Amino acid sequence: MSALETYRDDGPLARALGALLGRGPRVPPVAPIVAGLIPLLVLIAVEGGGASHATAAIAVAWLVALGGASSGLAHDDRLRWAIPPLLRLGEYAGILWIAAIAGSSSLPAAFALLLAVAFRQYDLVYRLRYRGTVPPAWVGLVSLGWDGRLVAAWILLVAGALPAGLFVMAGLFFAIFVGESVAGWAQFGRAQRPVLYEDEEDEVD
Repeated sequence: MSALETYRDDGPLARALGALLGRGPRVPPVAPIVAGLIPLLVLIAVEGGGASHATAAIAVAWLVALGGASSGLAHDDRLRWAIPPLLRLGEYAGILWIAAIAGSSSLPAAFALLLAVAFRQYDLVYRLRYRGTVPPAWVGLVSLGWDGRLVAAWILLVAGALPAGLFVMAGLFFAIFVGESVAGWAQFGRAQRPVLYEDEEDEVD
């Protein structure tokens, strides 16, 4: 998996859609992502927090379908650098919109969730850049991916579980992402430290 594909932060749903739908005509992955974003951004601008649950469902499903399908396309064109930022735009705008539909009291919960997600994506970038590794696969599964988080936020909206549901997600993600990252970097630091034998330790003292 390339660095750009890692930075996408796809969940199981997006990867499955990429395997099923991403084998069509050769097009830049940016194209389906932009096509998936446009309806979402237009509806946010036009309807804002007054949108219905069904409208949000259609916009989120369209973005997840096209954004997920793009994961199966070759990431080798000149615009490939724009893929992660566009997916972040869709995820962040979508979660904030869903929270706004539930009511202004849900917006702090949405920002708490996005803060945890931002840490996840920061860790993806810098762990790969400085250590050449990525977080364990189980962390990616638990994080749900950008696609799964959008779908989960919509499900919580329909279930009437906002803002509590987003606060719970944020708390769980913080505990998992930060805890695993700290443990991983601590282990990396120990591995980088030269081993001192007993006589060498005496000389240092």
